[in-house]
Amino acid sequence: MKCPYCGDAGTQVVDTRENEDGDTVRRRRRCPACDKRFTTYERVELQLPMVVKKNGSRADYDRDKLKGSMMLALRKRPVTSEAVDAALDRIEEKLVTLGEREVASDRIGELVMRELKRLDKVAYIRFASVYRNFEDVDEFSDAIREIKKPRVRHTRTG
Repeated sequence: MKCPYCGDAGTQVVDTRENEDGDTVRRRRRCPACDKRFTTYERVELQLPMVVKKNGSRADYDRDKLKGSMMLALRKRPVTSEAVDAALDRIEEKLVTLGEREVASDRIGELVMRELKRLDKVAYIRFASVYRNFEDVDEFSDAIREIKKPRVRHTRTG
C-alpha cells in the first residue's frame, strides 16, 4: 500500500481491527519513509449491477456518489456516519440479492428513501422533495402525512 503522503510503497500495518459486523477490516498503517500514519479499510467487493439512468445511459454503481446524496439530505441532522454506512450496506445487499445485471436508478432512489425514512424523517423529506421533484406545498404535505401515518398493529383475538 502506497503512503498517501510521500508515495513510498513500503508501508507497515500497525494495528488491524474488524468492525462489529465482521464485514470490514480497519488497518492503521505507518510509513517508515516519512513516519506518517494513515487508516485503510477493507471490505468485500460485491458485483453490483449497472445503474440505468432515466435517460437510458448506464453507469457503474458508485457508493461514494450515493453516500454524498444521502449526506446532503442528512446535513446538520443527528445521524452518525456509521448509521449511514450501515444503510448503504443494506442498500447494496438488496441490490446484490436482486441478482440482476442492471437496475434502474429509480429503484435505487426508492431504496435510499426507505433507508432515510428509518434514519431521519427530516432527511427523508429533503431527499424526497428533490428525488420526486415536488412542485408545490401540497406535495410536501402529502409526504409529511405519509411519514406521520400511525402504524396499524394487527392483534389476534381468540
